[in-house]
Amino acid sequence: MSYRLRPAALGDAPAVTELLNDIDRIEIGRAETDLHMVEADLKHPDTAPERDSWLAFDGNRLVAYGLLWDESNGERIDVDHYVLPDHQEAGRRVLEALEARALEKARGNGAARAVVHLQLNVAPTLDTALLRERGWSVVRRYHVLERALRPGADQVPETPAGVRVRSCVDAADRARVHELYQDSFAEHFDFQPRALPQWLHDVDADGLDWSLVWIVGTEDLGDAGFLIARDDRAAMGWIRSIGVRREARGRGLGGLLLRHAFAAFAARGRDTVGLGVDTSNATGAPELYARNGMGVHYAVDTWETVLR
Repeated sequence: MSYRLRPAALGDAPAVTELLNDIDRIEIGRAETDLHMVEADLKHPDTAPERDSWLAFDGNRLVAYGLLWDESNGERIDVDHYVLPDHQEAGRRVLEALEARALEKARGNGAARAVVHLQLNVAPTLDTALLRERGWSVVRRYHVLERALRPGADQVPETPAGVRVRSCVDAADRARVHELYQDSFAEHFDFQPRALPQWLHDVDADGLDWSLVWIVGTEDLGDAGFLIARDDRAAMGWIRSIGVRREARGRGLGGLLLRHAFAAFAARGRDTVGLGVDTSNATGAPELYARNGMGVHYAVDTWETVLR
């Protein structure tokens, strides 16, 4: 079968969204990709779509998609790869293009090798034998968790004495959330430090509803944690990030932030909230989410290859 490959452009976002939702239905049983998510990826400041993206067509049908971005300015390169199950040859061609471009990017950064990461559902439409024969292996697992919301029961929690929770209301608060994010995530797997302007793009600052961003603090430590939530996904409310500084952990601040988010989404009429978590997270996050009623929706593996 002959496939035609070309770069993606922003105008291709609706077709890419349709492809990703077809794959969602196969992998997780329902469509969960929104158009704005694909558009944000194609507008990522560390991606040049004309060089860092690939669409594969069988005739006029889009059957595979790849995207690459470089946040490290070093050897670490990230890629996305999607393919329909009956078009593995198209998937192979997109994978080859991703690998070649990743090595080119890393060399352009002055690195001798490219360490490439790809996240895939644990039962992906891509034949993982293709990855293994090309030297890829699984290095991490993540769970996407979800929780049903109860409008009458999920109320704004009472704030303990000596603790305060406030909404993120101005530019100074946004900068503070950025500082807390960099601090609380610094020890996490695959963390890439981000300057404020790049981080603001990553969280889609212009499109983010900042009333769904909270900062928690204590009298003795000051600002100690944050939660960023989004209400622009069709499938569910989404908690994008939650973090607490190391010295403030164990005080119930993360649970307090979670319950604030649950209450906010329930008040907006949402029936489900979700988030993603590294199953090897050493801060106790998986246990925190379980205690607050969150269960596994599906699992994702991080695959890695080293190219020289």
